[in-house]
Amino acid sequence: MLYAISYDVGTTGVKTCLFEIGQEVRLLAGEYAGYDLWILPDGGAEQDAEQWWHAMCATTKKLLEKTGVAPEKIEGVSFCSQMQGMVLVDREGNALRRPMSYMDQRAAKEFRACQTRGITISGVELSILLRSLVLTHAVSTSVKDPLWKYKWVQVNEPELFAKAYKWLDVKEYLICRCTGECVMTKDSAYSTFLYDTRRGHEGWSRDLCRIYGVDEEHLPRVIECTDIAGRLTERAAAELGLTPGTAVYGGGGDATLIGVGAGCTRLGDTHVYSGTSGWVGTVIDRQKVDVSAMMCGIVGAQEGKFNYFAEMETAGKCFEWVKKHMVEDEIDAYLQKINVADSTETAYESLYDYMSEAIARIPAGSGGVIFTPWLHGNRCPFEDHRAAGMFFNLKIETGETQMIRAVLEGICFHLRWMLECQDKKIQTARVLRFVGGGALSPTACQILADVTGRPVETVPNTKDVGAIGAAMLVAVGCGAFRDLESAGALIHPDRRYEPNGKNRAVYDRNYRVFRRLYRSNRKNFAALNGGEGGTDNG
Repeated sequence: MLYAISYDVGTTGVKTCLFEIGQEVRLLAGEYAGYDLWILPDGGAEQDAEQWWHAMCATTKKLLEKTGVAPEKIEGVSFCSQMQGMVLVDREGNALRRPMSYMDQRAAKEFRACQTRGITISGVELSILLRSLVLTHAVSTSVKDPLWKYKWVQVNEPELFAKAYKWLDVKEYLICRCTGECVMTKDSAYSTFLYDTRRGHEGWSRDLCRIYGVDEEHLPRVIECTDIAGRLTERAAAELGLTPGTAVYGGGGDATLIGVGAGCTRLGDTHVYSGTSGWVGTVIDRQKVDVSAMMCGIVGAQEGKFNYFAEMETAGKCFEWVKKHMVEDEIDAYLQKINVADSTETAYESLYDYMSEAIARIPAGSGGVIFTPWLHGNRCPFEDHRAAGMFFNLKIETGETQMIRAVLEGICFHLRWMLECQDKKIQTARVLRFVGGGALSPTACQILADVTGRPVETVPNTKDVGAIGAAMLVAVGCGAFRDLESAGALIHPDRRYEPNGKNRAVYDRNYRVFRRLYRSNRKNFAALNGGEGGTDNG
């Protein structure tokens, strides 16, 4: 029997999971540890690389102790990680500064200096746009893209930048910490928007590096997600409690592997994710791009397949906001009553349980209250880092539970918006596979079905689908499975939610208003939050 460990490296913590690989990839146990996220006044969002590593080490040791599996029985380790971070390391693999999160948006000046010279389309200079579309079938349209984090450090921290050896993403830094190797999987390389995807030309684009002023020497060797990136060093193995020489696989980003772990590996499969962020992804066989809606077919873990991808910055994060600022007293009392352990993960699950019970009794439409889930700007189907959340149409009789339900409905409205934008370019699935923390709530699942008008399926271990996808990479890489599609076919739904036609009219009405709210308030967001408004796809 083979065993694998996968690290699901999220925004707020790491979930370390142990899997048994046989006729299927079976989750045996998991351990969680949190870490900090610093949101800075200038738009920065940073984390601590040492906290990532210490969380990995602590959870690995606890997991082995809890399960009794001997370290030498671990076939390999893999990663599913947050993407579009930026970690600059020196020649010894040390992080030169706190890593910049995918949420970091302080590089607006650097973005404008390069992207808005001359004639622009969707905020990008025409010649750059056309060249990038030819080479990558995409273009960097957001100040939060890692390219601009790199440029920000180059401009604002030149002494530190001069010490840089390689530019890594989050899991790539952790792979380096494990093995001493500086590599980047194809999906991570693609998310820099410097990776040429043309058949026969795959690799870093010298043209784009020249256009953007990126030092090619900073870019690491590119590998497949199923490749062995290296093997555990003596030091890393000792700190993790594993065996030196254990294979470390390339792994993948969350946008790559959550769909895989959800079983969406066939052409036309569509999955919806609601965690800290949220997205809609559909498997396609050729790259598509919609510059106006900020969508493209991203490189994934399957050869010849792409993930047509639309992302919103804050989905489950909105519920963290609700917990802190609207219902904390009630939630704290609830957790104390059932004596739930005081951990971020457990509290989050209990919050869903509580909210499901509290808002299920509220009629669809939340009494006309609408919430916009743009608490940290937005990417798709409009790009505007100044966009913000709001409650619209509050009345004297509006209650707290109506507002909580409106938050959930607002997230689902935005997911529907992205789904409809995808349908303009491709054919999405009639049945949606819904995963992530949001899918723990039956109320959320039913609202998503009602808002979109499509059946919604969930899968077992929905919060761990990213880790499951990472374990599948080990299973394929070591030859236990032929490919990811055959592994994904073993993931079967556990629940199905049919749309309630009685709620269609009220949700269609509220959805129309929801879509108009950005267009109506774009200039207001700019006036309050600085600068000009973003793209308009309302």
